[in-house]
Parts: sequence; C-alpha cells; structure tokens
Amino acid sequence: MNFLLDENFPKVAASVLREAGHCVFDVRGTAEEGMDDPGLFAKAQLLNAVLLTTDRDFFHTIPHLFDSHAGVVVIALRQPNRTAILARLGWLLSHINSRDFANRVFQLRDKSFIAYPSLG
Repeated sequence: MNFLLDENFPKVAASVLREAGHCVFDVRGTAEEGMDDPGLFAKAQLLNAVLLTTDRDFFHTIPHLFDSHAGVVVIALRQPNRTAILARLGWLLSHINSRDFANRVFQLRDKSFIAYPSLG
C-alpha cells in the first residue's frame, strides 16, 4: 500500500511501514512541507496513498466532501506519543484488510476505532 505521512505523524512510521513492504511518502524536507490540509489530501490522492494524520478534522470532513479517495487514517489519542501512535497504526494494519482502506476514513482512539463508512 501507499501511505502519505502528515507532518504531525511520527517520522519513524515511514521506516516501520517501509520495512513492512509499503511505499511511504513524506512532505517533510520538501518544497511541499507546510502545505494546507486540502493540499495535503490532494497530494495523497495524486499518489493514490492513504493519508496518515493525527488531525481529527480529516475524519469529520473528508467523508462529506469526497466519495472516492485512497483512504484516511486519523489517530486521535488522549495522550499521543510516538509509541502509542505506532501501536495503534500497527493494530490497524494487522486487523484491517488493505482493500478496505479505499473510500474509507478511520479514526483510531485509545481503545476503539470508528470506520466511515462502516466495515459492514
């Protein structure tokens, strides 16, 4: 799968995902660093990449604005830190089939998750 890391997502996630065989894009250190949320989402779609972020706004806006997209994962923890974010990402990747990411937005919380649309 392809992933695009938001700047607020731990950079170490890139190496973890690459070691698992995924393709990872990160705008940090490029001319696109600091782009706004619509630009970041557009970049993810251009790359056919699932957007990884901690920005909760994506969960509430993307499903209402776009019918078709590669997917969005929002990790929304009470006390976010690199270890906890990576643990939730690992849980998601081990429990959700890669074909279920397209056109779906996930919000992962400390001990639960929401998928929109639901996983049926």
